[in-house]
Amino acid sequence: MLEMSEQRTIYVIGSSNTDMVIKTEKLPVPGETVMGGAFLMNPGGKGANQAVTAARLGGQVAFIAKIGNDVFGKQAIQQFQREKINTTFVSTDTDLASGVALINVDALGENCIAVAPGANSQLTYYEVETALDTVSESAMVLLQLEIPLPTVEYAIRRSHEKGLRVLLNPAPAQVLSPELLGYLYLITPNESEAELLTGVKVTNATTAELAARKLQAMGVCNVIITLGSKGAYLHNDTVSELIPAPPVTAIDTTAAGDCFNGALAVALAEHQPLHQAVAFACKAASISVTRMGAQASIPYRREVDAMPLVSVLNS
Repeated sequence: MLEMSEQRTIYVIGSSNTDMVIKTEKLPVPGETVMGGAFLMNPGGKGANQAVTAARLGGQVAFIAKIGNDVFGKQAIQQFQREKINTTFVSTDTDLASGVALINVDALGENCIAVAPGANSQLTYYEVETALDTVSESAMVLLQLEIPLPTVEYAIRRSHEKGLRVLLNPAPAQVLSPELLGYLYLITPNESEAELLTGVKVTNATTAELAARKLQAMGVCNVIITLGSKGAYLHNDTVSELIPAPPVTAIDTTAAGDCFNGALAVALAEHQPLHQAVAFACKAASISVTRMGAQASIPYRREVDAMPLVSVLNS
């Protein structure tokens, strides 16, 4: 692990939510009521989850987000500060509540999620521009799609203009313009997101490669398609291969993708080779699915480092 002064700062631009989780034997179908077991309330939101992951794994992290002037927002700020995240650019909306997510998790660890974005919907180009004005050329920018798409598009264009490496986790799934994709250093869709972006149904390494090649043809330098328990498929001009994840027993997949992306950003900020960074991210995400909750499931650096790399590289 590099000294802090040698790392690129990671600017995470995204959402902050409070997650309300009910664990049931199965996920309900429309019109069905399923009696559940445990209820948990945890800090979440894709942006916040990725920021917390990066901070716990040793990254220098600044978070750009908007919260409500309510108890959830105040708790979120306190949590970020405990995690040693720079909150200079976390602003407060005086009219809307903080974001909330309702999450149902079944016995196999699968989930379904409904989100009320609240103040997240008011994160605008103004807040992004204010933050990016302070960013050095060595910094990295990590985004998701739980904030307004025009804000994401503006952040990506401005970051590209400043010569910054931009990592986009295109979740929740949305259609993106080829022009926007051309500004990215790296994109990390899961199977369903890759299908929406490319039209290729991703079910295995072969179809993942097809989808990745289409995304590269749209202008993205590096493509990583996450495949859940199978690992992640890495594709660029020099490599095209599946990097497997360590075998674990999943109990809750909430925030696994966020954990992957935050870990990936840390490894790249430490100047790790891309292949090695993906393996590191697979380890972190594999640990997270063995625990309940979003930020509550995110591992610390010592835990990820303790997991044998050989099990990830399959060598």
